[in-house]
Amino acid sequence: MSVPPLFTPTRMGALELPNRIAMAPLTRMRADNPGRVPTGLHAEYYAQRAGAGLIVGEATAISPEAVGWADTPGLWSPQQVHGWRGVTDAVHAAGSRMIAQLWHTGSLSHPDFFDGAPPMSASAVNPEQLSSTPTGRKPTVTPRAMTRAEIRRTVADYATAARNAVAAGFDGVQILANFTYLPAQFLNRATNRRTDRYGGSIANRARLVLEIIESVAGAIGPERTGIKLGPMHESGPFTADDETLPTAEYVVSRLDDYRLSHLLLMGATHELAGTPLADLAGDGMFRHFRPLYGGTLIASVDMDAERGNRLVRAGLADVIAFGRPFIANPDLPARLATGAAPADTDWSTVYAAGPAGYTDYPALEPVAA
Repeated sequence: MSVPPLFTPTRMGALELPNRIAMAPLTRMRADNPGRVPTGLHAEYYAQRAGAGLIVGEATAISPEAVGWADTPGLWSPQQVHGWRGVTDAVHAAGSRMIAQLWHTGSLSHPDFFDGAPPMSASAVNPEQLSSTPTGRKPTVTPRAMTRAEIRRTVADYATAARNAVAAGFDGVQILANFTYLPAQFLNRATNRRTDRYGGSIANRARLVLEIIESVAGAIGPERTGIKLGPMHESGPFTADDETLPTAEYVVSRLDDYRLSHLLLMGATHELAGTPLADLAGDGMFRHFRPLYGGTLIASVDMDAERGNRLVRAGLADVIAFGRPFIANPDLPARLATGAAPADTDWSTVYAAGPAGYTDYPALEPVAA
């Protein structure tokens, strides 16, 4: 019998992946310590899921001013680097590869993280979302517009975090540039009202993302640098408009210039009917963007074995990322291989503390010969 595409090896930048199954980044809020340091609990959690050929670590703040979610880890201090080294060593010992996801929340943060000061963003536009603060979810506020000096410092912070990731044993990094976080705030014309070289035209609004790519790739090499990017239909000022798709097309079409490790492209996370992104529903996202990017494409959202194998066979994706199924199924690749039913997730423990609902989901019982 032929081996299903998901279980064949592939190359991604500098990495040889033993299979085409990736664990997508999942925020789990287990860094509940003052230093935002990963612990042995993180190492156990990720090592349990090392049947994936690639693990994309949870979104990780690049600097103190990038923080915007309670109990999430960082990559700016020596203590954090040391903590992450314990995680990557455990993952490597279990046979997988792991990359760090670099995160700046921008206006999705909250004054509670900054002693009452507003967070920063492209412009002073409230993103109209909810911020996960140390005392619960709260409405976002109007941020302050970043100065040019703050933009330069932030770009440099991404490079520093990337170097720290390599020092911590990660096999590469992924720049988080979608959802409603800082890079997306610059790309979106509703939240970017700047009149300098970072605002106005699509090319100007994309300048920050491209400068981040150049900075990170220059620090650790393009073969270890990837990005998570794509058009999204979110709420408030992030509702898709007539420039959402052209903006994503412009940035994705530029990626081959940098010879990056990969692009992680998410399928639709919201209903797209009646929006400017309607044609991207289902596999439409991957059919649309595959011709624009020649590197390793990781497809994500609503994946199962049948769909993943089909996308790889059709050349629409090279690697398939599974997110939520990995929460309750540490041995998800084995279940995909055998067709075993997935375990159910206890959603009350997804964003919590401690091992309950984190490292205590059992693997399948071995089948007797």
